[in-house]
Amino acid sequence: MRKNQNTSKKRRLADIRGKWMVHIMLLACAITLFFPVIAYAAEEEAEKVTSRFYMTPLSLLPPVIAIGLALITKEVYTSLFVGIVIGGLLYSNFSFEGTITHVFTGGIVSVLSDSYNVGILIFLVILGIMVVLMNKAGGSAAFGRWAAKHIKSRAGAQLATIALGVLIFIDDYFNCLTVGSVMRPVADQSKISRAKLSYVIDATAAPVCIIAPVSSWAAAVASYVEDGNGLYLFIRTIPFNFYALLTIIMMIFLALTGMDYGPMAKHEKNAKETGDIFSGIEEYAAATSETANPNGKVLDLVLPIAILIVSCVIGMIYSGGFFEGAGFVEAFSNSDASIGLVLGSSVALILTVIYYCIRRNITFEGIAEAIPEGFKSMVPAILILTFAWSLKAMTDSLGAKQFVEELVQNSAGSFQSFLPAIVFVIGVFLAFATGTSWGTFGILIPITLAVFPLGNPIGVICVSACMAGAVCGDHCSPISDTTIMASAGAQCNHVTHVSTQLPYAITVAAVSFVSYIIAGFVPNAFIALPIAIVLMIGTLIGIRQVTASRNA
Repeated sequence: MRKNQNTSKKRRLADIRGKWMVHIMLLACAITLFFPVIAYAAEEEAEKVTSRFYMTPLSLLPPVIAIGLALITKEVYTSLFVGIVIGGLLYSNFSFEGTITHVFTGGIVSVLSDSYNVGILIFLVILGIMVVLMNKAGGSAAFGRWAAKHIKSRAGAQLATIALGVLIFIDDYFNCLTVGSVMRPVADQSKISRAKLSYVIDATAAPVCIIAPVSSWAAAVASYVEDGNGLYLFIRTIPFNFYALLTIIMMIFLALTGMDYGPMAKHEKNAKETGDIFSGIEEYAAATSETANPNGKVLDLVLPIAILIVSCVIGMIYSGGFFEGAGFVEAFSNSDASIGLVLGSSVALILTVIYYCIRRNITFEGIAEAIPEGFKSMVPAILILTFAWSLKAMTDSLGAKQFVEELVQNSAGSFQSFLPAIVFVIGVFLAFATGTSWGTFGILIPITLAVFPLGNPIGVICVSACMAGAVCGDHCSPISDTTIMASAGAQCNHVTHVSTQLPYAITVAAVSFVSYIIAGFVPNAFIALPIAIVLMIGTLIGIRQVTASRNA
């Protein structure tokens, strides 16, 4: 009897499954037929759409909502998608069909069709594969054992991470993932939380690249200056780039004193006292659970990283025409980071596989398994980047850049001495809302150069303030690609990384703001920079005393 009941129950379940499968298939067919119609309609109507919110303050609403939701709910994927949908609604004047078509054709599909973006995604995947290969070959574990013998303190591990981040100044994307893959074993051995590691990685990426004359960032800034004076102007702005310089000073101070405050202090306390480097959020914990290969050597990590660095540098200058007669600096100025990094990382991956095959410390099956594993390890970063790029596309379509540009132009002539501080704040806000430093450069630097001639000291300080503000906003923004890749490089939960580093970035930003006010009245780097450094160290000492008295 019971057997018959079970049989009839199975049949009913099978019938239900069959009906659902039919419904799903019909729905899939409908979607397949419906979306081409929408796409065609989008192409027909693209030129006719005029948003009521174009170049208004509401054009900045999508990123503001996305960032607010991410910080409140701790759900970055959902928050970004909500921001994208809000952008689509505003662009289409709350039309359902217009929203759907703009979100997908003007947003997600569009950014994934962009060759530059695709190149960055390929670079991410290749780096993910190389990290898995280095782990399987035992290189990471061997480097961790070596570091345990030579780096005896948490301060030493942090200073080593900072030093490596400063040395890899070519490109911020490359910096984040390379420093992360190399220093994770060292940080884990020294019980440094992943939140702290991701902060150090992020703080040595864009802030270092923006003061390095030979970098993709220098090339981007130089491209906005006419008459070939871009690199000359970039070098003149370095002493006034307070945010970048003070960030490095702050990291060294924190490492030497062992001081932490804000949410970071909780994560560091958990790591030191219990060894919980993830503070309970074990999004990447499985990546560290694999049994280490005992046959690995330090060279199995160092050599692939060295090959990667050399290959990417060659790839960058190749994309800039170095092998066609251009000089080294000129080639870097004309380089395409996407093409250069893809070519360089691809060559590095091939040479690494050949090296491991010669070493025979990893099987061919292990190499083959590393490809999907490396891809999977980068899926969170790829998904966040895709949504972040789509959100930026929504913001651009609403004329946010033009709105800010007009706002700055209308007020640029007033209170000249305060202008560097004002430009810094605008740069911070714009980069934070849009998640891009380079886009902020493109808006503010041409405006600044139009207001001030190249030889005017205030003009140089304003350009530097624009660069510093853009890096600061990019550093703070949860939708910034550099911030996302710093999380991926450290294998840290993204929202954890953003929330823990935000108080540190705001501290440096506040000191930088005051320093730009001083520089506006005293436009001399030999006076303004030492004052800024003294203010930074004094602020950190004050914070240390306050936190110590609270903990007492």
